[in-house]
Amino acid sequence: MEINLIGFNTTLGKKKPENIINKTAPCPFCDRENLSGIVDTDGDLVLLKNKYNVIEDADQFVLIESKVCHSDMPDYSAEHMHRLIRFGVHHWQKMQNSGKYETVIFFKNFGPLSGGTLRHPHMQIVGFHSLNENLTFDPLEFEGLTIHEENDVDFNIATCPRIGFSEFNVVPKTNEPLDTVADDIQIAVDYLMHHFNKRCNSYNIFFYQENGILRAKIMPRFATSPLFIGYNIRFRPSNLEDLRNNVRKIYFDRK
Repeated sequence: MEINLIGFNTTLGKKKPENIINKTAPCPFCDRENLSGIVDTDGDLVLLKNKYNVIEDADQFVLIESKVCHSDMPDYSAEHMHRLIRFGVHHWQKMQNSGKYETVIFFKNFGPLSGGTLRHPHMQIVGFHSLNENLTFDPLEFEGLTIHEENDVDFNIATCPRIGFSEFNVVPKTNEPLDTVADDIQIAVDYLMHHFNKRCNSYNIFFYQENGILRAKIMPRFATSPLFIGYNIRFRPSNLEDLRNNVRKIYFDRK
């Protein structure tokens, strides 16, 4: 079986700051005067080298989304959300085109079950010198029931999820309509955090490239099913049409 197996520096990992569970711990992203390794900025947005580069044979970067620590995507203005996605995608693609990396990934963790350690809203870009991108996704995972389509961007709910339980996909036909991509991501996050399930307090966003065209997957996070962990069994929920109709009713039918 071919897999991507990457080293993780556990010694360095023990030193990483954490304030999702330990809420009294200081936030390093709020201390802007002492940020180091800054690569680029755009207003509130800051891209910097990750001080805790725990993934071996890779270069890790952090994209700080806002100056406001206890904020997140549902709180952002449309202008800020558009700027964030454009800034992030620009640097993701710039790293992809640099020739330094075999694969570059772009993602976000938010909440205690997401795999993240800091509450301050941020995204991450990681360049791998040796990683098989073909093993990171299956194109079937971006197929789904269409919720809304605008500017050649299909916003859908996955019928072949990576894990299960209501994954949203944003699938543009080209890389041009990034503002529409940003709008759909913001809607998906807002729905998961405010309308989906009262127990949902965590999510991930993953960006991919299929034939040079970006895809985004927004995934609610709960305790992961042992059948997926142990046997790679995925679940497709029985209420997908109800979920699609609910998202339409809240965000699109009123337009």
